[in-house]
Amino acid sequence: MSVTAPMHGRTSVRVVVVGDRGTGKSSLIAAAASESFLETVKPVLPPTRLPADFYPEGVPVTIIDTASSLESKGKLAEELKRADAVVLTYACDQPATLNRLNTFWLHELRRLEVKAPVIVVGCKLDLRDELHPTSLEQMMTPIMQQFREIETCMECSAAKLVQIPEVFYYAQKAVLHPTAPLFDQETQTLKPRCMRALKRVFVLCDHDMDNALNNEELNEFQVKCFNAPLQPAEIVCVQRVVQEQLPEGVNEIGLTLTGFFFLHALFIEKGRIETTWTVLRKFGYNDELKLRDDYLSVPFKRAPDQHVELTSEAVEFLKGVFSVFDTDKDGVLRHSELEDLFSTAPESPWSEAPYRDAAETTALGGLSLSGFLSEWNLMTLLDPVQSLANLMYIGYASDPASALRVTRRRSLDRKKRHTERNVFQCFVFGPKYSGKSALLMSLLGRPFSDNYSPTKNEHYVVNMVEWLGGTKKTVVLREIPEDGVKKLLSNKESLANCDVAVFVYDSSDEYSLKRAAELLTDIARHGEESGFGVPCLLVAAKDDLDSYPMAIKDSAKISQDMGIDAPIRVSMKDRDMNNVFSRIVEAAEQPHLCVPETEIGRKQKRYRQLVNRSLMFASVGAAAAVIGLAAYRAYAARKNTSS
Repeated sequence: MSVTAPMHGRTSVRVVVVGDRGTGKSSLIAAAASESFLETVKPVLPPTRLPADFYPEGVPVTIIDTASSLESKGKLAEELKRADAVVLTYACDQPATLNRLNTFWLHELRRLEVKAPVIVVGCKLDLRDELHPTSLEQMMTPIMQQFREIETCMECSAAKLVQIPEVFYYAQKAVLHPTAPLFDQETQTLKPRCMRALKRVFVLCDHDMDNALNNEELNEFQVKCFNAPLQPAEIVCVQRVVQEQLPEGVNEIGLTLTGFFFLHALFIEKGRIETTWTVLRKFGYNDELKLRDDYLSVPFKRAPDQHVELTSEAVEFLKGVFSVFDTDKDGVLRHSELEDLFSTAPESPWSEAPYRDAAETTALGGLSLSGFLSEWNLMTLLDPVQSLANLMYIGYASDPASALRVTRRRSLDRKKRHTERNVFQCFVFGPKYSGKSALLMSLLGRPFSDNYSPTKNEHYVVNMVEWLGGTKKTVVLREIPEDGVKKLLSNKESLANCDVAVFVYDSSDEYSLKRAAELLTDIARHGEESGFGVPCLLVAAKDDLDSYPMAIKDSAKISQDMGIDAPIRVSMKDRDMNNVFSRIVEAAEQPHLCVPETEIGRKQKRYRQLVNRSLMFASVGAAAAVIGLAAYRAYAARKNTSS
């Protein structure tokens, strides 16, 4: 396979040369730049630039020389932190400088938390004592096993111009084609994330989905990645190499996934890591083996009160994916099937909060189609870029712009008195012990538990709710701990992405209602001040308990004063939910209703109306005066004409 310049996206490489005094740092740099040996060289050279055409990659290299004195220690540390690669030198004729690599320099690089790859270079090869020959491999293997950041090691001679250009070629190569993300030097195997990325490449190239790349698919892959077709004899040669080493790497159809992995491991072992990087970058990967930003080229510019949803095309794709990976056709994706589904992504995106356990699971412990789509809707709401990336990881091959859509502004929805959204985010507020978490669990159909565990961090759940005409809307409940409300409201736009705010209180506890009313007032006031007022609902939880004497009257007054509906009475324990989730959807569908007003807000509204009315009267009066003046002038003109 031939190699073209990869899409690494770099415009320069900065190489810092360090090592003990007298190891030949400056002579090495001068010889590389001038392609000749200079007898006299400054102790520390200024930054030296190797032009873009110096190496095949077409990327210029800037080489930074350093001093080894104690007074230069601060500047050395500064340069190392800015390095893309480090060339660490020792002198072949001074064994003590080789020992210093292990006893000082490599430990110092770790202390400074230098993350750049290291190229160990023995200078003054021409001065080595020939009576005491040494093996570079024997010397360096123990050190390289201890310090995995060492990319490669080599020896050179500035005086004899031996392997001088190669030093900085390997330094550049270590930056543009890093080994660490792809290959485990210790086990001599591809790393898991590399295998997941290569599996995605294989799946995308396996057009007929028969788990093997036939000659036509292999040739198409070669053209896509390297702009050159494979000759029939070359295909036979590739297959023979694989089959001799790994019989299961080739079958009667062509190259299997196992064989595809073997080939790339072979390239890396043979020092041709750029081949694998060319493939990965052609399919959109960056150095962290995630899809590059330019590959996810859909702009998600939106106002604070807009969010992103899956399009119908993306939903249909996901339904097809669900069917393919539901191998036992039981309508459920179990853990192993989900792992298989996401085996072409860097990792399973739902293994951590906020997605873990956020959707309804079946009695079998897996996700139904509804739960599967709900998880995707949640991810798209919270992190549309991650959602798009994962769609592409699992094989979405259409235009990325066709997968997601930006919703209409909620302020416009209020004016139109209707929304076109399919996913609603509901913030759940309430005092401790009010039943917020139990409400969230009820959305997932989980049984009530008497075990109380206070919520310390925000918590999400998501599910689909039946709506008019048999349609389904996705409801996301975001539980806001009582202690987290102040922090939430410190952001002026915090309510912009909230479709409905629900205030849960314990209907048997007078303080609980009072505290819920205070939270409702805080949210209403914040909405009035920020311009992001939201429909609000009161939920009277624990309806199975006896209410305190004035409960109904107090709650009715709060609702009436704020201009919202009467509380929805529910009992999570008795599973009497009083259609609360449908009521949430209803409030979201009609965003102009149930928006609370405080007394201050009402006064401000009346003041604005009064000002607008005054301005209107003033405008009408001014217009009447203008018309009257025009009429008088016309009358005067006619009178003058007639006389």
